[in-house]
Parts: sequence; structure tokens; C-alpha cells
Amino acid sequence: MANELKYGDQIHLQNGYNGWQGGYLDTIGHSTESGAKYNVATADTPTRGKGTGTWEILSATGKAAGQPVTSGDLVHLRNLYGGDGGYLDTNNHARAEQKSAGAKYDVSTSQAKDRAAGTGRWRIFARTSAPADQNVRVGDVVLLWNIYGDNGGFLETNHHSPVQGAKLDLCTNAYFNRSSDVADWKIHKA
Repeated sequence: MANELKYGDQIHLQNGYNGWQGGYLDTIGHSTESGAKYNVATADTPTRGKGTGTWEILSATGKAAGQPVTSGDLVHLRNLYGGDGGYLDTNNHARAEQKSAGAKYDVSTSQAKDRAAGTGRWRIFARTSAPADQNVRVGDVVLLWNIYGDNGGFLETNHHSPVQGAKLDLCTNAYFNRSSDVADWKIHKA
């Protein structure tokens, strides 16, 4: 089927906050967290810097490049800044003001696919797709659930980013839609 998301594809992820005004998943600046590579926040465009908003989708269970991504699959997201911006990863606890709204963990990139067991693995759930054959497609809205500790939370935007040049901060949350589609991510082909 046309438009299916396949392992090895390069994508941009747009956040659904406030009518899709949440920005694009982006790496920005070096992270100070232990084992981390870059800070992760959103940016106004998917091309703030070369590769900063581009992510390669990889299977965390050994599915080959070119195979379709299905809703419920376990994936790694590798950032392409500088050819290797690291893997999307939960690292340390969310900030206090984020925790007051159900947040769990901070998000950055790591050099390793899994900095610790499950920190870099995300279960991807599509809201729906057409046709409804379980495959995920470009243009679909997805949730990304981290499996750290068997329940790392849903990737979301939460407050403005403290990193200069970034838009919104990211963390994981126990709730998949705590406010105005903050955990919704629309897939765009890079």
C-alpha cells in the first residue's frame, strides 16, 4: 500500500498541541544529563538545523529495513543531526512543574539505543489509519509510549523549553492526553 511508514524511513514528528502548533521534535544543544547526548525539545520548523528535526525509524525487535511499521510496534528513533544525533531516550526525572501535571521522565538523546533497559524503546500507537490494516502511514497521528521500567510514559510537550532557541520542552507523562493533544504526533516524510 502506498504511504506506509517503513523501517529506515526518515520522518519529522509534529506535535498536536494547540491545533498542531506544538512544533516539531528536535535536538538542540548538548545535554548535561549523565549518558545523554543532546537536549530534545520542539522547534517551529522541522529544519531548524540540518538534521535536528529528522528522525530515522528503526525496529527495536529486529524487523528489517523496508518492512512496514505496524501500530503497537516497538521502535527506536535515531536523530540525524551531524549524521548521528543519538537515540530518543528517557533520562532522569521530569521537572517539578511538569510532575504536577503527571509527568514522569525528562527526554534527551543518547549515543546508545538503550542507555538503560528500555529508555530508548518506544511503542508506537496510531490513532487510526486508512485502510485499517494495522499499518502506520505518513500523515497518521501517533502516540509514543516509552517502556522504561515497563511504564516510561507517553512522549509529550510540557511547558516552554528552558533551552535557548527551542519552543516547548518534552517529557513523558502517565496520561496520554492530559491537555490539548500534547501527546499527539503527526508523521511527515522528511
